[in-house]
Amino acid sequence: MSKEAWGRWGVGDERGAFNSADAAAVKRAVRLVRDGRVFGLAQPLSPRTPLPAQRHRVAHLMDQDGGDYAAGAERPGGYQVADDTLFMPVHVGTHIDALCHAWYDDQLYNGFPGDGTRSATAATRCGVDKLGPIVTRGVLFDFVRHRGAPLGAGATIAAADLVAVAASSGIAIDAGDAVLIRTGWVETMLGDPQAYFGAEPGIDESGALWLAERGVSLVGADNFAIEVIPFAAGKVFPVHQRLIRDFGIPLLEGLVLAALGATGAAEFLFATTPLPIVGGTGSPVCPLAVI
Repeated sequence: MSKEAWGRWGVGDERGAFNSADAAAVKRAVRLVRDGRVFGLAQPLSPRTPLPAQRHRVAHLMDQDGGDYAAGAERPGGYQVADDTLFMPVHVGTHIDALCHAWYDDQLYNGFPGDGTRSATAATRCGVDKLGPIVTRGVLFDFVRHRGAPLGAGATIAAADLVAVAASSGIAIDAGDAVLIRTGWVETMLGDPQAYFGAEPGIDESGALWLAERGVSLVGADNFAIEVIPFAAGKVFPVHQRLIRDFGIPLLEGLVLAALGATGAAEFLFATTPLPIVGGTGSPVCPLAVI
């Protein structure tokens, strides 16, 4: 059993590494803004958004629209309105994993019991509503730029690879940083319906530990799982287990990083916030990078 971050922010803490993005981190991040350019890092959401087979497809329904008025709906005072409803899984497109999303040995982050996450109650501990907003320095590890091409399926990003890219960018990781990793997967595979069933590039356990030991607040990537697939022999989502459960570090999956990468910016102001879904295991998000 490993519990490197348990108790660091108190025995009752459910926010985890987001706590490290404190007021000082916010002020450091704001000072990074030079051009005032804002980049949205999220995939479009629609019934066509790709997702794994075990998750329900996005359903977007119009409850009231122009067709209703064409059919004779009333227009009080001339007023017309459109209204719609969205049905979707929380782990689809660009989304954040809450600290109740993955665990082992029947214990969540900070030692909370895993059996507190049930259909009747949702997550009684470490739900996505406990995370709140985050504003901090974002750091981009752009492996597409560093290697000159998107990484191939199953390519491993180990600790040594992260060290090499950090050195080439001249960036040192500070506590509270949000680390974003561009592999090129979303750019080359997102339109492939088989993309969620095969191999993908990502960080391995050594890379995850290297980031965790530097006190990062968040790890995000432009792939489906953050971590490399296939997993090492005998492992199942080891990066999820180590970062979420052991270190309390939320994962931000399915980012769109090509436009940000094209700027060459290695550091920037980063901001995001999950929907406060009470007891949710995750939430769709639209993260922002400001350079």
